[in-house]
Amino acid sequence: MNEDIAKGNWKQFKGKVKEQWGKLTDDDLDVIAGKRDQLVGKIQERQGVARDEAEKQVKDWETRNKYIW
Repeated sequence: MNEDIAKGNWKQFKGKVKEQWGKLTDDDLDVIAGKRDQLVGKIQERQGVARDEAEKQVKDWETRNKYIW
């Protein structure tokens, strides 16, 4: 995969995550950098939900967006 495609996929991924969890910032996503556990933690922190609820939300989101994750 060339660098331009990877950058495009990352932008698409960040956009989809921000659509779902609007309280996450670009800085949050840069820190997460594709790490699922960190995504769950940031959702828990920013959305004010329990860890199990954040896990459920990410699992549901992954199911709907499996082509980019």
